[in-house]
Amino acid sequence: MKSILFVCLGNICRSPLAEGIAKKFTQDFGLKLYIDSAGTGDWHVGEAPCENSIKVAQNNNLDISKLRARKIKQEDKTLFDYVVVMDENNYNDLKKLGFKNLYMIGDYGGFEGACVPDPYYYPGFEGFDKVYTMLDIAILDFLKTEGLLR
Repeated sequence: MKSILFVCLGNICRSPLAEGIAKKFTQDFGLKLYIDSAGTGDWHVGEAPCENSIKVAQNNNLDISKLRARKIKQEDKTLFDYVVVMDENNYNDLKKLGFKNLYMIGDYGGFEGACVPDPYYYPGFEGFDKVYTMLDIAILDFLKTEGLLR
């Protein structure tokens, strides 16, 4: 079984949304994938996703409320076939830790390498809708491009 780890900074906004979206595709298409998410920082370890991430997921028929933030671990290097990051900072942080199987989600879905913006730092809800839409498109393309969805 192939495995995918989605990574952002705190594991409360972008990566739990990515985890939820990928799990939905896994279920919808009957894929045999192990999906998880983590953060490069440890500020939110054990916390649920932020309220707006939970809300935007619910608006799209996903429940991510039971997910809990965790920090990336060294053993994740070998546990996951794909480590998919949200932005260049995440990419560079994990590269320094020796991760080799790194993918930028913005390289998929026609986003031409764009970073997934962190909606945590922007006021209002609109940023979460944009992040959800970007992740939904990019993750589906990632699954197809990497041969995980045929």
